[in-house]
Amino acid sequence: MMAKRHKPATEAVALTVNEFCASIGLSRGMYQKLKRAGRGPKEMRIGRAIRISTASANAWMRERESKTT
Repeated sequence: MMAKRHKPATEAVALTVNEFCASIGLSRGMYQKLKRAGRGPKEMRIGRAIRISTASANAWMRERESKTT
């Protein structure tokens, strides 16, 4: 029996808001609160879809880390 070939896993370059929240353990409500306060990550809009690039997510997290003591 031949083994099935699988495509190699690729790293996502952008996340949905739900994926972003799940990846850092943030509730959607808190995400919206941060966004309204102007403290959320940068978003990109593709049609009606909202995505957060991994670069923006990483930059946002680095900013949060540098503000903690």
